[in-house]
Amino acid sequence: MTVIDSIMNKSLVRFALLALVVALLAACATSPTGRKQLMLVSEESAIASSKQAYVSTVQELHQEGKLSTDPALINRVKTITGRLITEAIAMRPDSADWEWSVVVVEEEEVNAWCMAGGRMALYTGLVEKIQPTDDELAQVMGHEIAHALANHSAEKMSVKMASSLGVAAVGIFADNKAIATSGAALAAVYAVNMPNSRSAETEADRIGIELAAKAGYDPRAAATLWAKMAKEGGASPPQFLSTHPDPANRQKKLAELEPEMMPYYKPNAPHRVYPL
Repeated sequence: MTVIDSIMNKSLVRFALLALVVALLAACATSPTGRKQLMLVSEESAIASSKQAYVSTVQELHQEGKLSTDPALINRVKTITGRLITEAIAMRPDSADWEWSVVVVEEEEVNAWCMAGGRMALYTGLVEKIQPTDDELAQVMGHEIAHALANHSAEKMSVKMASSLGVAAVGIFADNKAIATSGAALAAVYAVNMPNSRSAETEADRIGIELAAKAGYDPRAAATLWAKMAKEGGASPPQFLSTHPDPANRQKKLAELEPEMMPYYKPNAPHRVYPL
């Protein structure tokens, strides 16, 4: 490579990175709590990708015989989740168009998740090991639903894409295909496996406890749930805990939200259950 080629490549890299910065500044959104979010990936794209992944995942679980057939547990989960979804739609009316669904997975993991667009799963390990009350189970599902309402899947994908685009740009303009390829691979792995940011988790806690309270579930159960989670975690926390902030610290913060949430809590009022 000549000196001139080297200078041109460095200029191109600087230009590419500058263009990336401009794109990042233009790709800002605001979450339901007013937090600034980076959105290079649209919510529509995240929902479409999640639908495909969910259908594939559920089909695989069905073939492996891992979908629960316990009618009592399924009804319990659908009733609690259905009440939460009713409040989620009231909070964000456009989510009424989502294809809301939930399955119960026969796995020992202490785990639950909600993809973009409202497709959820709860693992029997969480029910068996944590032994949550209905109020506590509502905190779990409310938290997961909150991730979808706040568009955290697309945000997480966007954050990783931003860093990967920077790596890929350097690789392309430096004629290093290995670097460019690895950046794209890391983005894909991150979107599937990596946890949400601490800010996103705190936001999901805040939205989730409000959804649960409005759906008729005691907001004080959020703190007791995480006390149980901390006890279950021990020295080797399960997957669900490993992707969440420290349970003891979380328990304290959720307890501080109780006075604000208690006025929403009307357990004897009628609560509509979204059909699942």
